[in-house]
Amino acid sequence: MPDADSMPVLDLAAPSIDITRQLCDIESVSGNEASIADAIVASLAGLDHLEVTRDGDAIVARTRLGRDKRVVIAGHIDTVPVNHNLPTRFETIDGIDYLWGRGTVDMKAGVAVQLKLAVELVDPAVDITWIWYDHEEVSAELNGLGRLAEHRPDLLAGDFAILGEPTNSTVEGGCNGNLRVELRTFGTRAHSARAWVGHNAIHDAASILAVLAAYEPREVEVEGLVYREGLNAVGISGGVAGNIIPDECMVHVNYRFAPSRSGAEAVDHLRGLFPGIDLTVVDLAEGARPGLDAPLAKDFLAAVGGTATPKYGWTDVARFSAIGIPAVNYGPGDPLKAHADDERVALEQITECERGLRAWLTA
Repeated sequence: MPDADSMPVLDLAAPSIDITRQLCDIESVSGNEASIADAIVASLAGLDHLEVTRDGDAIVARTRLGRDKRVVIAGHIDTVPVNHNLPTRFETIDGIDYLWGRGTVDMKAGVAVQLKLAVELVDPAVDITWIWYDHEEVSAELNGLGRLAEHRPDLLAGDFAILGEPTNSTVEGGCNGNLRVELRTFGTRAHSARAWVGHNAIHDAASILAVLAAYEPREVEVEGLVYREGLNAVGISGGVAGNIIPDECMVHVNYRFAPSRSGAEAVDHLRGLFPGIDLTVVDLAEGARPGLDAPLAKDFLAAVGGTATPKYGWTDVARFSAIGIPAVNYGPGDPLKAHADDERVALEQITECERGLRAWLTA
């Protein structure tokens, strides 16, 4: 255990807005989550209604009340790198009060609400598994939730899951899948003064770009939510020297696909769009269906109010969906401010998220 005198202290009796600030002021860029994980574990010590398990810098706290349903509520504790946006501060813009600073949106405001409720809800209507995990903002193989799913799937078991990603404190169901591929064209090197001797691979890439420029993304309805897809070049490379005809060119393509398609179907779709082109899959993450037809999901949506919308980006709800647990995104913060240098969360969204979760979990 770390030196108690140097360990950050969390006051979970404080309002969730203040807890958000406490969490954000503990810098926890991916790979540096130990201090914030220590603080969370210490703040949960001695709570008789929670069974606490730590796996690396991921913390799982579970109630054991014998309820017939179990809900999993999760959030990541790491952030992208700081860029002169810590410590946090309060500010008012156009009459709206905000907490400004790294992690306020993505996603320590959601974690703060979860910690507040984990401590206070000693007799909820369902059993609850609270999960706070590490390494979400980096490579998928390091993801703490993925690590738990692989080595301790029993800790993720439940009937419904909520991920506290920023959604402006509204419900976003499921998520699009994410596929990245490299498309390569090949030619023959030659001196550029005698270009007719060679074959220019970069010129051949024009056919790939033409398909991408003309592509019309689908809008796909899945269980009542309309997901918008996207297919775009996100990088291109090629060339050897200023006087050499290039023999290879690579176009890096990103496909965001609706959860009506599997990852394998998404790959087949791209192969069909680019027949005869060398295609290498470099990253593939399955999407997640909305899961809003589950009884617990219907009750949740009714309790928090509003209308569910689709999640266009990929989130860890897909990890729950992959093991058969319907999951939604629900957390304070405007996702457009995630990772921004002026990252800031509206205070009213923090309190609204707490109100919604509390109303549902105690109903």
